[in-house]
Amino acid sequence: MPRRLLHPKRKTVGVRIPQHAVAHAILSELGEPLLSSTLLLPDQDEPMTQGWEIKERLDNAVDAVIDSGDCGTEPTTVIDFSQPEPEIVRRGAGDTTPFE
Repeated sequence: MPRRLLHPKRKTVGVRIPQHAVAHAILSELGEPLLSSTLLLPDQDEPMTQGWEIKERLDNAVDAVIDSGDCGTEPTTVIDFSQPEPEIVRRGAGDTTPFE
């Protein structure tokens, strides 16, 4: 794994498993993981979620913008699987029942 993707103090990576039809279709076609991040620009307090707004602001800096509608701003649930027992680090979108 390229070192630039690793956190300087951790030896783990995060995996996002979306419940979004468009994301699932893209991943199915690719047949491999896709690197992405939440789009929170330095001068903003909230992440950008509207495709048209992202295209308007970043069109010269990105290869493509896929607009599949508003995805909301609810944070994702974060579960740490680096130990023998899963640990819920942050509760957000997603059902945590299987890990409780």
